This record gives sequence, C-alpha cells and structure tokens, in this order.
Amino acid sequence: MGESRQGGWIQTSTGLRFWPTDARPEEVEIRDIAHALAMLCRFNGHCMRFYSVAEHSVHVSRIVPPEDALWGLLHDASEAYLADLPRPLKRLMPAYREQEEALTRVIARRFGLPEAIPATVKLADGTLLATEKAALMGPEPAPWEPLPPALDPAMIRAWDPVAAKRAFLARFREITGPASGEEAPHWKP
Repeated sequence: MGESRQGGWIQTSTGLRFWPTDARPEEVEIRDIAHALAMLCRFNGHCMRFYSVAEHSVHVSRIVPPEDALWGLLHDASEAYLADLPRPLKRLMPAYREQEEALTRVIARRFGLPEAIPATVKLADGTLLATEKAALMGPEPAPWEPLPPALDPAMIRAWDPVAAKRAFLARFREITGPASGEEAPHWKP
C-alpha cells in the first residue's frame, strides 16, 4: 500500500510527487525549484511588468559574499512548493511561516547549507526589495516599511520565465561547479 505521508502531494514540473508539508531532502529537485520560481511573479503580480522570484534570487546570489551565494540563490526556494505570499499577509499566517521555515530547512539539508539563512542574505533580500520597488512599482500610495538603500534599478531586467529559469540554473552551476558540465554530486538532475 505504500508509506503514509503527512498532507497531500503536488506534481512538480519534472513529474515528481512532492509533499510540501512532509518533504524529504532527496525529493528536492533543483530543476523544479528553477522552473517554479521562474513562473512565480514577485509582489503577487502587482508590479509594472512580470518579474520572477527566480530573477530576484539570481540577483540576491550575486550581491552577497561568495560563501553565501548558494544561500542567496535558494533563500526563496520553499516558494517553489508553497507559493510566494506578500510580506504583510505572510506575517498574519503563523502556520504558513512554520511550514515555510520547515521546508527551507529541508532544502538547506538537500544542498549542504547551514540551517540558518545568513544575515548577509537577509540584508541582500531587503536591498533587492528596495531596488525592485524603484524599478517595478508605480507611485507609492504610502511609505513602505523602512528598507536598505536601493541599488541601480537598471539591474532589474524582468526576464521572461524561460530566461529566468536558464539564468537560475546557470547560476546554480556556476556556484556549485564543476566546470566539466557534470552536475554537482549533492544534487540529482
């Protein structure tokens, strides 16, 4: 009859069954993360043009110290399985935050990362939010929460999903190696 798992499963873009509330490290697939994040629009779609979580993640990975680049790339990877909720809504949903944190720990184990997201990644995430606000949002009806200074808004390219997925996977290979083109030993293609 098979093993019992907590919650229901979703079918991923690579055709796998994935239990977001009962995830196992060996079931996390980088191609599923790249595909889903490339298809997810930041700001719940409330931006002037399509801008993916995958592009956001690539930028975060490029502005953190090299030793935190993989965490920068994967800091929102749980959203590939749980969706991206706007910060004000997420703050009101403790059960969602618990699931997101648990899944983030599973993803960290999958890719050999420490459980805690580095402070440099959190700062870079806020810096990118300020940059994205300047590049992608219309006139603000009221001040946003305090944010770090923005970078040059021209860095935000608003890649289409295919380009975002390619850039995400290329950045993953750039960070994890090897140069021969073979996949890194800690993940399966």
